[in-house]
Amino acid sequence: MENFYLFVITCILLIILPGPDTAIVTKNALSVGKTGGYKTMFGICCALLIHTSAAIIGLSAIIVKSALLFSVFKYIGAVYLVYLGIKSLWALRNKKASATEITVNSKYGSKSCFKQGFLTNLLNPKVAVFFLTFLPQFIQSGSKTFIPFLIMGITYTVLTALWFLLYINLLNQISAFMKKQKTQTVMEGITGSVLIGFGIKLALEKAH
Repeated sequence: MENFYLFVITCILLIILPGPDTAIVTKNALSVGKTGGYKTMFGICCALLIHTSAAIIGLSAIIVKSALLFSVFKYIGAVYLVYLGIKSLWALRNKKASATEITVNSKYGSKSCFKQGFLTNLLNPKVAVFFLTFLPQFIQSGSKTFIPFLIMGITYTVLTALWFLLYINLLNQISAFMKKQKTQTVMEGITGSVLIGFGIKLALEKAH
């Protein structure tokens, strides 16, 4: 492996760019709380480790090269993002619930946060494309790829976890403002719309 520090810097810049992962973490951290945000982050990281394993064994390469498989993953992922976006917007209709009802719903709602983070990342074929096109740039030509891919995949996953830990705690620090009814309504509307937008964008993405 070469230019590892450059790889780390590039990863950090890519991770902090808003995307479907950021949108779903924001949604769950605001609607469920820190626990929901952490579970979502853990789901995303588990999916990243699967993408790493897939890249190592070559499965991602097959998905990238097969237009059919790429399309299948793409549309499933797009539909799921749109579903989450619509679900978030639909939740705005239930803002008249009492504080007790909201607490109970938040408690049980956190159980699905891991699944949402996991599926949002796993069903995004662009992540598979990223691993197969980005990681090889930091490997010397002709060298073995198993260990370097593993190290870079784990590094990317750890950096993702660290960023979202910081991001979730930042949201929690301004929780007094974020928990205001008007703020939550606006944020749920924004994140719901963003998730739908990412879903449509993913559906229109072409295989390379």
